Amino acid sequence: MNFRHEFKHEIGYCDLLALRSRLSAVMQQDPHAINGRYEIRSLYFDNLDDKALLEKVNGVDRREKFRLRCYNGDTSLIFLEKKVKVNGLCAKEQTVVNWEQAQAIVNGKDFDDGGEKLLKDFKIKTETLGLRPKTIVDYTREPFVFPVGNVRVTMDYNIRTGMNCTDFFNSDCVTVPAGDAPIILEVKWDEVLPSLIRDIVQIPSTHTSAFSKYAACRVYG
Repeated sequence: MNFRHEFKHEIGYCDLLALRSRLSAVMQQDPHAINGRYEIRSLYFDNLDDKALLEKVNGVDRREKFRLRCYNGDTSLIFLEKKVKVNGLCAKEQTVVNWEQAQAIVNGKDFDDGGEKLLKDFKIKTETLGLRPKTIVDYTREPFVFPVGNVRVTMDYNIRTGMNCTDFFNSDCVTVPAGDAPIILEVKWDEVLPSLIRDIVQIPSTHTSAFSKYAACRVYG
């Protein structure tokens, strides 16, 4: 597992417009973006005690959470992901799951892990911790990449919650704005963040944020 540095800032709409222009001048758009953006749907998992949620809220130094994810409403390609945070560094494991596996996971049923490491890990956690689907989180992302330092800069907005809805495959599942959720600027890099990028993403009057889309959406269910 490769750990990376990460910081988040809460920014305003004018900041987004300025960053979009500046980032486009020196960084490449993520090749998966359509017209510079894509839509993300995630289904997050937690147990009856809300372990993942409380660890985030309480700032536990070593924590993890699981989610199913698809892009631009395309449920023919679904990912199971585990996000890990240790000592302020972050890492993500990801694997593709087939339709049968995803359906079983969404419905809280047993599934064939096929010997895949991440799926086996998730199955063990569902059995030992009681992980179950909690809520859908939808949002729009504008992503940029830079090869030096393996830098990835994203701006996430229009964050919406499915409240108690866990019907991941239902495109008509009603989601509502997660309150007054801000626009989230995220910057991730490996060992060194190039000074060119560091200078671009500096926004006056903003500060590092611990904003969590999952936590913001769990307020509603």
